[in-house]
Amino acid sequence: MDLEQKYSVNHYLVSALLNYVESKEIAIPEIQRPFVWNATKVRDLIDSLYQGYPVGYIVTWQNPDVKLKDGTTSSGKKIVIDGQQRVTALTAAILGHTVKNMDYEDIRIKIAFNPKERRFEVSNPAIEKDTTWIADIAPFLSGEQKQSALRKNYCALNPDMDDDEFDEILEGLKDIKKKEVGVIQLSGNLDIDAVTEIFIRINSQGVPLGQADFVMSKIAANESYGGNLLRKCIDHFSHLAAKPEFYGKLKENDSEFVNSEYFPAVSWLRNENEDIYDPTYVDILRVAFTYKFSRGRMSDLVSLLSGRNFETRGFEQSIEENTYKELKSGVLDFINETNFKRFIMIVRSAGFCHKKLIRSQNVLNFGYLLYLKLRALKYSPDKIEKFVKRWIVMAFLTGRYSSSPESQFDYDIKQVDLRPFEDFLKDVENARLSDAFWDAELLQRLDTSVSSSTVFNVFLASQCKMNVRGFLSTDITVKDLIEQRGDVHHIFPKEYLKKNNLSRGQYNQVANYAYVQSEINIKIGKKPPVEYLGYVAGTQCKEGENKYGGISDTRQLLANLKENCIPPATSSMSIEDYPKFLTERRKLIAQRLREYYFSL
Repeated sequence: MDLEQKYSVNHYLVSALLNYVESKEIAIPEIQRPFVWNATKVRDLIDSLYQGYPVGYIVTWQNPDVKLKDGTTSSGKKIVIDGQQRVTALTAAILGHTVKNMDYEDIRIKIAFNPKERRFEVSNPAIEKDTTWIADIAPFLSGEQKQSALRKNYCALNPDMDDDEFDEILEGLKDIKKKEVGVIQLSGNLDIDAVTEIFIRINSQGVPLGQADFVMSKIAANESYGGNLLRKCIDHFSHLAAKPEFYGKLKENDSEFVNSEYFPAVSWLRNENEDIYDPTYVDILRVAFTYKFSRGRMSDLVSLLSGRNFETRGFEQSIEENTYKELKSGVLDFINETNFKRFIMIVRSAGFCHKKLIRSQNVLNFGYLLYLKLRALKYSPDKIEKFVKRWIVMAFLTGRYSSSPESQFDYDIKQVDLRPFEDFLKDVENARLSDAFWDAELLQRLDTSVSSSTVFNVFLASQCKMNVRGFLSTDITVKDLIEQRGDVHHIFPKEYLKKNNLSRGQYNQVANYAYVQSEINIKIGKKPPVEYLGYVAGTQCKEGENKYGGISDTRQLLANLKENCIPPATSSMSIEDYPKFLTERRKLIAQRLREYYFSL
């Protein structure tokens, strides 16, 4: 069986490579993002070229040839998918181009050269004053400064330097542009899975780019349909969502984006400190694409951005154009202030009051695209709120997107398109939330010592939604304690259980956890429930001194235990009762979760 060669290897002179970049025959999408190399790495790269050392391969991926509307064919440009930092470093050091720092400011990285020592260094004020250094090699290497002028100036300041020797040294410096760089060019007709696999195999660090990175590279390299600005919008929104203080730097340093239609659409984030859902660029792409195209696989987006016709397997300009149009529409819907804030309000209204209760970003991603989809399908606001809340909680409880999320996204969004959502939701509830789930599977999932248990976090969300008071609290709610970083208390204290030789996996069972005020927790210390809870029941609730919180009435105590899903008999329990306590509490938590879900 003949296997097709999936790539070609070429060696370009540095000068030729830079010419291709300048003419945009090779696109460097990452140039739109901050340059993450420090100046020292740029110096080391130039020194390696000067010394004749290898500097690694640059990997490009050729966009497939696209059939234009008039029937002619346009050849695709090459996109750098690995080696952006090296190529950008070369344009900075040799051509004198600016790079963007982490504040998106355009800065120069100047590399200095000492002809006497044949040594490179990052330029600084001291070097600029030192006449033995050429403070910036870019003007000479780019051709802006003639060799004769440089020789005249340098030798005048350094009389001990011979003119002929200096010319020889400069020829060696100029030879940097004649050194070769290896370029691996991946075939344009490869699918995204093959590109990903090749990238993993040839990347020296063994760190694969995600498919979303390939998408962003394709978008950024596209100027015909505004891909470069769309890429900036996605990047800047995700950055602002996490760091609103970035707004000032963005406004000051990226005039192209500020003057675009996207800037007003993201500006509202400057005053937004909500962190329940801080989407990354991957999340924005996934939601916008799945919502608009009813496809869950990112590889399909890569193909569509290339103009792929899935039926003919050819590539057409009209499909490429429409893909950018629809993706832009999806991104604008995603970043819309009203949409985003209403979705967050729905998540919060389900009880998820703090980001630490969210253990799956993909659940929120599908929840948001479901919100956008149902809104586009003209569902009423009350139905959208109910359906989105239930879907999010169901997905958390069942781990719906914990494995193969793309496949699950793809299946779920197609079902949303096929029939009324209420019918699909009912089928999912019947299949995944049967009696067996609430009575058996949920109990098994609560039998864990993993403190970040998704099921336990949903239980805490249910307590927040129902305004449940903290364990042994009269007024302070679980929501208050979570938001103010209250203590997660072991109902059977950890030290008490450790003293009785229980292992970490036993004393840290999530069924042994409850939110409690710090002062109550400190008072309880190492005491078993029969001692501290027995005192509350037998003395504090019968006009005795309030030692553990302010509950002073038996009805209050029983109500508090009930809303925290703690068995009433716990007040008489000691070490031998611990297994029974865990079993009973898991049942109570599962029962509460069932009530909570169907109340949404």
